[in-house]
Amino acid sequence: MSNDVWVVAEHARGQLSESTLETVGKGRELAHATGGKLVALLLTDDERNQINSLAAADLILLARRPEFREFTPEAYGGAIEAALKEAPPRLVLMGSTSVGLDLLSVLSARTGFACLDSCTRLDLRASQLLATCQIYGGKLFVEVALSSATTLVAVVPGSFAKPADQPSGRPEVRELTLPADLPVSRITFHRLIEPPSGDVDITKVPILVAVGRGIQNADNLPLAGELAEALGGAVCASRPVIDQGWLPLTRQVGKSGMTVKPKLYLALGISGAPEHLEGMKQSELIVAVNTDPKAPIFGAAHYGAVTDVVELIPMLTEEARKQGLKKAS
Repeated sequence: MSNDVWVVAEHARGQLSESTLETVGKGRELAHATGGKLVALLLTDDERNQINSLAAADLILLARRPEFREFTPEAYGGAIEAALKEAPPRLVLMGSTSVGLDLLSVLSARTGFACLDSCTRLDLRASQLLATCQIYGGKLFVEVALSSATTLVAVVPGSFAKPADQPSGRPEVRELTLPADLPVSRITFHRLIEPPSGDVDITKVPILVAVGRGIQNADNLPLAGELAEALGGAVCASRPVIDQGWLPLTRQVGKSGMTVKPKLYLALGISGAPEHLEGMKQSELIVAVNTDPKAPIFGAAHYGAVTDVVELIPMLTEEARKQGLKKAS
């Protein structure tokens, strides 16, 4: 076993996922700490649009086959299993996504390596790797010492930052030799069914005005829209607002919605259930407004105010327009 850190690259429509880039960033840090290499494991049919995004890696193990164009658990699982048995690393990172979760338990069962899901933190302390993972839907966190020789870890998207600096050189690319008797996948990918795209991608907006039950009714939503417009941001919401049909699903933040990391997250009338916090707790600045001083959202917020959001929003909007905050953002 080596001290290397491997990252399983996840891609769709020829582009690497955001969770993969975040995992590469953390993998780079851990590989430096352990004295090993950062190795990206890339299974694809065409790597041209993906190699440059993996520049932070020391080595890219590339397997190029038509069946790797889209993810199927049998095809990917068999190839990754063979690579792991050939040269087991210290740590294997993947996203805690539909792809990563499909692979995690299967690879663990086939290789005998330990696995951890829903990881939000990884640290090296006195040569001991420690992982912090969510349990019970994010209501509790548990710290685990990674004592096994090789550990497979699925990382919650949004937990880590992407590589800050783009290396000037290119990583070594090595063809991954796959066994001749690799089983043919019994699963065939036909098509990706996506929900209708929203008018705004809230994962890319730097300022978000998030509304919850405290907005009271759909007639008050334009107030949040005016504030978002004045700040140069967009409106999003917690699940109760989405379930009422007041905003489309593409505006939902939380475990069953989007994970966002804006510069400013205004949580207006949101109580702060663990499922919602999971989707926005990595925001740079969180400001919460709620009538309940004991609302859990205040535990995650940097600043807070105990008041009625319907009364406060017009005042915030007026002040934002006076200050010209939209131009500054």
